Amino acid sequence: MTSPTPFNVSVQPSGRVFVAEPGETILAAGIRQGVGLPYGCKDGACGSCKCKMLEGRVHHGPHQSKALSPDEAAAGLVLTCCAVPESDVVLESRQVTDESAFPIKRMPARVRTLEKVSHDVMVIQLQLPANDTLRYHAGQYVEFILRDGARRSYSMASAPQALPAPGTDTQAAAGTPVAAPGVELHIRHMPGGKFTDHVFGTMKEKEILRLEGPYGSFFLREDSDKPIVLLASGTGFAPIKAILEQMLAKASTRPVALYWGGRRPGDLYMHDWVLALQAQMPQLRYVPVVSNALAEDAWTGRTGFVHQAVLQDLPDLSAHQVYACGAPIVVDSARADYIAQAALPADEFYADAFTSEADKAGQVIQE
Repeated sequence: MTSPTPFNVSVQPSGRVFVAEPGETILAAGIRQGVGLPYGCKDGACGSCKCKMLEGRVHHGPHQSKALSPDEAAAGLVLTCCAVPESDVVLESRQVTDESAFPIKRMPARVRTLEKVSHDVMVIQLQLPANDTLRYHAGQYVEFILRDGARRSYSMASAPQALPAPGTDTQAAAGTPVAAPGVELHIRHMPGGKFTDHVFGTMKEKEILRLEGPYGSFFLREDSDKPIVLLASGTGFAPIKAILEQMLAKASTRPVALYWGGRRPGDLYMHDWVLALQAQMPQLRYVPVVSNALAEDAWTGRTGFVHQAVLQDLPDLSAHQVYACGAPIVVDSARADYIAQAALPADEFYADAFTSEADKAGQVIQE
């Protein structure tokens, strides 16, 4: 009897090739071999990993229809987190690039500081080992490995240039991130959450955590000079902050508009930080948007849904790049509307949807 055969997976236009073992999903194989395929939940719930299959056959494991509809599957779209190859496969994913593939490392991290910046957001500064380096692009994320083996993903909110290691050459060549001795994370409390209950309850400074990374294809494409729209909801601001820090560190002059949305003004937990940044980045335009302000908030700024504010200000996005991060409903609505209504090229929309355990259970976190 012939044993099951591994299959090759090719990704265009980058030309990356990796091997999926028998029964292994495309995404798991890509992560194992350091190929930065986009993804969110890894559980068939969000659709962030969806891409076009140009050649080959796959079978899908269980997934939600909102992530991949029957019509999308019939049109050749696949969810790499659930798709297991039945032949060699060729995918199209313009988010996969050669230079994105920094080595994935597992290392301990010590909690340096904890700062509660709103009723449900904690900013954590982590100290990484002095004898190791975590190289990453601003916008990527790490995964915490919990005691029971469960994983939780959080974007790094600081650019690699933000905390240069002692003796590090801070005049690194353009496009080459320098190693950082620490990273900043923004963690939202999800009541009942295995990890976030600990963060907001019993976590102490100097505690040791285990993390792995970097992961993700959400980072600034520096080979373009197009104007940038940064769209964030809630703690989706974390990787956006890292991108802004990177632009500042590299003295980028590209026009950039940041639209940050929350239910209440307090959800824009680093509002003052952004205002201060504008003094250093004259090309930065900041538009805070609040969807459910109360009279007591005395909010006089923009209201409504943050992704719609972009359309109101920029009805033509044909010459822009958009980087969106936050709740899946915000990211998915932005992608659909900007492409259909504002002529944004589909391959110029870069996204990282935050999918919680509640999302996987079929609940949706609104703005």
